[in-house]
Amino acid sequence: MAVIGPTAAGKSVLLKCLIGLYPPQAGTIHIDGQAAHMVAAKRSPALNARIGMLFQQNALFNSLTVWENIAFRLIANHVPRKEARTRAEKLLLRVGLSAASATLFPSDLSGGMQKRVGFARAIATDPHILLLDNPTAGLDPILVARIDRMIVRLTREMGVTVISVTSNMNGIFDAYDEIAVLADGDLKWHGTSEAARTDKNEWLRQLLEGRRDGPIKMQTGEMRVA
Repeated sequence: MAVIGPTAAGKSVLLKCLIGLYPPQAGTIHIDGQAAHMVAAKRSPALNARIGMLFQQNALFNSLTVWENIAFRLIANHVPRKEARTRAEKLLLRVGLSAASATLFPSDLSGGMQKRVGFARAIATDPHILLLDNPTAGLDPILVARIDRMIVRLTREMGVTVISVTSNMNGIFDAYDEIAVLADGDLKWHGTSEAARTDKNEWLRQLLEGRRDGPIKMQTGEMRVA
């Protein structure tokens, strides 16, 4: 499912509530009937293990090598380092990078390569649920298409449930089965991608077609100098 909406609508915060970084200010979250509206440290470890996340800015650790970044959660779960490295190198091949890049550091990588490493880390524990926060943000159009294809291919191979915050409307109907529109803290529309092609919901149409006019207004502030 793609989650779309204007800037500051709460899309990224929603993902961080789902993964347990933030507790919701109100309401509850249930995953397969299990309460999940508390921070991760207070949730079932088994539930936390079922969820992987790709952060918008990748959130790679600059002091760790590529393979250590990918295997971070494995090592934290007491997987031996030799085994964790082997699994990380296999994941590098799955996301289109060479095993030789395992010993590089994030600063040695391009933006697109860092995105692939972040995705490899997100799937390293074979999660059942994958949260993607703007997986193609800041990439050029060619890289966007390549990263999108990689994500669609791997997630369908894995059979994983994907909730992706995205601002990329190109190919959204092909990449996602469902679309949800979030604005002003409310769910303005939710349905299948096929239904979204023709639905007249004004929030949905403004976002998909990039219309200037509609219910979504640009938020402007007034700068004051003391």
